[in-house]
Amino acid sequence: MDLATIGGLIAGVFFIVAAILQDKGNLADFGQLASVMITFGGTFSATLISFPLADFINSVKSVTLIFRNKQLNEGEIIRKIIELSNIARKEGLLALEEAAESIDDEFMKKGILLIVDGTDPELVRNILETEIIFVEGRHKYVQGFWNKVGEYGPAWGMIGTLIGLIKMLQNMNDPSTIGPSMSVALLTTLYGSVLANFLALPIANKMKVISEAEILLKEVAIEGLLSIQAGENPRVIEEKLKAFLAPRLRDEISEDDAQEGENNA
Repeated sequence: MDLATIGGLIAGVFFIVAAILQDKGNLADFGQLASVMITFGGTFSATLISFPLADFINSVKSVTLIFRNKQLNEGEIIRKIIELSNIARKEGLLALEEAAESIDDEFMKKGILLIVDGTDPELVRNILETEIIFVEGRHKYVQGFWNKVGEYGPAWGMIGTLIGLIKMLQNMNDPSTIGPSMSVALLTTLYGSVLANFLALPIANKMKVISEAEILLKEVAIEGLLSIQAGENPRVIEEKLKAFLAPRLRDEISEDDAQEGENNA
């Protein structure tokens, strides 16, 4: 489980509830079925109109991704490529086919098999980069879904506000209805803001972060595999691939290499 997601949700709920309870506030005053129906029901109805049913269902299911703590280890990818380059230099490119069987990453495995098959390097790059483009496109589609929910939430909050105000104005001769109508009006605005800024937009942004990390690893893999195919020196390949990483990650890889060297000494 991703602790950042869990921690953020718990902290957000805590601060909202704590703020409501300040000065003898009552949580029950902030729960109203009509406001929930207008804001949440309206938002997801509008989103359902905006997307095909299958995409709507898949995008809703995708929310589970932000709870997964999937480790994307750049150092591990680079080490695996260095290992493959050593095999290729010693035993030839055909020996990579056997090495590919132990790799779980389907993208890298596909690249290795293309190389083993003697595919032209430019064609290998085109095939793998095309796959990246479509993966990135699918990721952006799902991010767009949650961004759309983030857009519709406040809009439906405003619709609820207007409904509440209209009901209030229609019953001005009955003072007892003014309070409930105003409550519906303001709570829908609150719910819409919470739906957008506490859930939908953070979900979209978390998916964007996860996607960018995954795409970076695939780009590292492409450059590494093409370098192996070109017969470059493993040390040169390592330095080339490190250029994709932030300085902090490069230092971590260097430290791990130094530690590994000490252990092997």
